[in-house]
Amino acid sequence: MTEPAAAAPSPAAAALMARRFRGYLPVAIDIESGGFHAATDALLEIAAVFIEVDETGTLRRGATHSYHVQPFAGARLDPASLSVTGIDPHHPLRPAIPERDALQRVFREVRHAVHAYGCRRAILVGHNAAFDLGFLNAAVARAAVKRNPFHPFSCFDTATLAGAALGQTVLAKALAVAGLEWDAGSAHNARYDAERSADIFCLVCNRLRESFAQAAERAQALGWLDTPADETGAADEAPA
Repeated sequence: MTEPAAAAPSPAAAALMARRFRGYLPVAIDIESGGFHAATDALLEIAAVFIEVDETGTLRRGATHSYHVQPFAGARLDPASLSVTGIDPHHPLRPAIPERDALQRVFREVRHAVHAYGCRRAILVGHNAAFDLGFLNAAVARAAVKRNPFHPFSCFDTATLAGAALGQTVLAKALAVAGLEWDAGSAHNARYDAERSADIFCLVCNRLRESFAQAAERAQALGWLDTPADETGAADEAPA
């Protein structure tokens, strides 16, 4: 399930996004699965929510692209996990597509957005993001998908951001204290959870605009903003 693509950002907005996260485009991802083990357990839903910026530097949630996914051959399906998500992987009316197809559709949209904002690649935003990044990377390897636009190991974790900014690490509680919507009946749905994670990410980043502006001035004084993207990008690919 997808939404129409957003209009191309203005040159000013694109330049702001490219600078805001050092050439990385944040994209909120949520994955619903058949268990906790990325190598063996099925990926059942995936949603990608784009983050947009306006010419004032304010971030906002953009379009969502979400898909039901067929379990890969031999995938493990933990009944306990399915009872939490409420997903019936074999329901005859479930509009699921193969894992490789779902990844390619998501990645195609992400690459378009990366190009539109003049970024060099995407970076995953998620609530307990290591879980989603682990499942994404495992699925990419399993399906032999080429041109993965996401950074392979870096991510933005909204549980960490919400804990630091709002004092809450549970998504529902973070949204509540932030004054944002939370519908418990819609939870554990990839589309809904990704959109709420994107909302938290935007809220925290928008509250940090003054801090970012001060840091950007210091970075400019140090000459960092003049560093070519390919030089910084090469450094970021090596593990710390």
